[in-house]
Amino acid sequence: MIDMFVQNVMNVTEAFMGISDPVVNMVAGLYSDGFYGGYNYGYGYGYFSYLIFMLPALLLGLWAQFKVKGTFKKYNKISNSRKMTGAQAARMILDRNNLSYIKIEPISGELTDHYDPQDYVIRLSSSVYNSTSIGAIGVAAHEAGHAVQHAEEYAPIKLRSAIIPVCNFGSKVGPIMILIGCLFAGGFGRSLIFWGIVLFSLVALFQLVTLPVEFNASNRALAVIRDSGMFANDDYKGAKKVLSAAAMTYVAALVTSVMQILYYVVRYLGVGRRND
Repeated sequence: MIDMFVQNVMNVTEAFMGISDPVVNMVAGLYSDGFYGGYNYGYGYGYFSYLIFMLPALLLGLWAQFKVKGTFKKYNKISNSRKMTGAQAARMILDRNNLSYIKIEPISGELTDHYDPQDYVIRLSSSVYNSTSIGAIGVAAHEAGHAVQHAEEYAPIKLRSAIIPVCNFGSKVGPIMILIGCLFAGGFGRSLIFWGIVLFSLVALFQLVTLPVEFNASNRALAVIRDSGMFANDDYKGAKKVLSAAAMTYVAALVTSVMQILYYVVRYLGVGRRND
């Protein structure tokens, strides 16, 4: 249930998280060891305080992942009333919106479904492409919804596309600036931390813009399932549960980023002010 733009930012986020956890722990250790006027609670305190601060977001993220996988697994075992495959459902929606030029192709992996606006192709995972399940119909219709968004030049999706390069830069450079800023006392160090937080905040901005894009694509998909007259009411209800669960993963990602930003602000800028 991830279109090409979201896949790009997922790659960025994964790369960031690979940097961010060590950076956070190193920085927290520097503070707690008194390198920059910290609390002198010892290196372990930095790890513990970070975990406590991020625990709600972590639990939300784990719950969202569990929910989407469990819901899709459940409705992937129930066939839709029309015995229509995911690929056929996507084709129906595309043709109804005069998008016959957009291709539909299978792709390996699980929940790797996405729309590629550069190649004009919807790629559906093996568990969706040939499946007649309710879950497959929901996922395929969602991706077709993204294709319709691009064709109609839906404003939020254009904005999301435009800010990807800046968000990519911010996710990579922001944590490094925060770390370097913690090595310097005084205004210079705090300035680096401040601008590092600003740059990292661009990731949260991207995720915020992503929410209306994903919700709108799901609403488009559900409207077709409900109003086309081709599916039973149970098909609609099941697809809605699948897409609602998927939407929570985007909400969880945003909450995680916001909590990370707040941690940086409270933990580091707060300490800097007390040292003035």
